[in-house]
Amino acid sequence: MNKFGYLAVAATGMSLALGGSASAEPKTLMLHQWESGSDAAAIAKLGEMFEAAGGSWEQTAIAGHTANTLAKLRADVVAGNAPAAVQLKGPEIAEWNETGRTANLDELAAAEGWEDVVAPELLPVMKPAGNWVAAPMNIHRINWIWGNKAVMAEAGVDELPKTWDEYNAACEKAAAIGKHCLAHYSADWTDATTFEVVLYGMHPETFQAAFVDADLDAMRSDEMIEALDQMRLMVTEHVDPDILGSNDYDATGQSLGNGDAMFEIMGDWFIGNLKSWGFEPGADIACAGAPRNSGEPGFILNSDSVVFFEQSDPDYIEGQKMLASLILSPDFQTIFNQAKGSIPARLDVDLSEGFNPCQQLAQTDLAASIEAGTLVRSMAHNMTVLQKYRGAMMEIITEFVNSDMSSEEAANLMADEVEAQM
Repeated sequence: MNKFGYLAVAATGMSLALGGSASAEPKTLMLHQWESGSDAAAIAKLGEMFEAAGGSWEQTAIAGHTANTLAKLRADVVAGNAPAAVQLKGPEIAEWNETGRTANLDELAAAEGWEDVVAPELLPVMKPAGNWVAAPMNIHRINWIWGNKAVMAEAGVDELPKTWDEYNAACEKAAAIGKHCLAHYSADWTDATTFEVVLYGMHPETFQAAFVDADLDAMRSDEMIEALDQMRLMVTEHVDPDILGSNDYDATGQSLGNGDAMFEIMGDWFIGNLKSWGFEPGADIACAGAPRNSGEPGFILNSDSVVFFEQSDPDYIEGQKMLASLILSPDFQTIFNQAKGSIPARLDVDLSEGFNPCQQLAQTDLAASIEAGTLVRSMAHNMTVLQKYRGAMMEIITEFVNSDMSSEEAANLMADEVEAQM
């Protein structure tokens, strides 16, 4: 029996075991924002597996920012037509759970042992009030540094930097051979991504307090100011000013691949981009965890997930069980993440075949970070604070990047803007 046939039998059996009707025909309607590129290809895998398991798959893809998906979801819920499954993550899951409209997946989760295999930092996100309402699809690592091996060799940089002092020293070597050190363009999410990697690598306790707990004193702290000083150095001396203001993601990444820049800081979705441009991660492009002054393992986590909303139609209820079971199956976790560049949300999936060296390193570093107690969720990618706080933080960070604002002024203004939202 092939793996899709096995999943069909397993999903049907699970539905019946959880009290479903033998006559129900599993259906789903999934609302998501993966409407193009590698994201669309990855979600197509889920639809194929759902149909192969005997279900009827429908989807609504919303282009653009998460806000567009949330607007569609609100309209559907108000109209009494909540979709069966929605791509959401982070605090948005908790907010929708508070409406009382989410489905309870506890029985399925217990039967399949989700608690024992899902990364621990994801558990409070998927079960915001103690009950499973969502299923994680993957884990993205945010704090990567990517390096062009040829440029590093030319500059005499033997390995990717492990501390921020090593990073700054490598940048001086890049400048000496006429290369830009960092490929970076300024947008709210790219600036926030890079800055949270800097702050986490320099002062992880401040990262936790400011970007996870929204502590105002931490935002105004000397540690925050020191991290902003490092960010100022990077955006004034290490980047190509033409790229910085270009708002061109592809041109930025290609400047690394083509050897115009030595490093880039970007999450592991970058793997798919590099491949599409003809560069092989782990071969042409080196990868490692971004600098950490403490020397401890570190991992900033982002995760895509699917939240399930209560349904009255037995077909959609059975479809939810099948879909959730498929999402957390080792087969889907493998196929989806190989397509997307991330790693499985399950800690027990073998990455020795079909995953590239950077993904294998991510799994190793994730385990080490869990053991060290240093695993954190990403503010920049909407996994920690409420959206209104995140928006205020990101606005100040990117204003700082694009002005002569002092680090102290930026730290205080960030705290002021977040406080105004409280």
